[in-house]
Amino acid sequence: QVQLVEFGGGLVQPGGSLRLSCVASGFTFSSYAMRWYRQAPGKERELVASVTNTGRTTNYADSVQGRFTISRDNAKDTVYLQMNSLKPEDTAVYYCNARSVYAKDVYWGQGTQVTVSS
Repeated sequence: QVQLVEFGGGLVQPGGSLRLSCVASGFTFSSYAMRWYRQAPGKERELVASVTNTGRTTNYADSVQGRFTISRDNAKDTVYLQMNSLKPEDTAVYYCNARSVYAKDVYWGQGTQVTVSS
């Protein structure tokens, strides 16, 4: 059974930090590129950050460049999103996404809420 389970969301003050984790199971994690998306109320889901299956290459949305860092540990089947200097506009539900590099398989997590507010 394929699962992506996110952890680490919560309420944080502006300027604070959070670290999201996404633990994968049920598929060969090292064969999947991983992405973090987010969706704020009333807005479309947007891509925040991505990392290749090897972890060698990362990409970021302009809005989070320099503040967020995506990383992965293939030994632990886990992808992380370190979020620093958080802003109220970062408030959203954050979703983990897995995309096969060899096929068309795509999986989603259930999402974790991040709220940035004083």
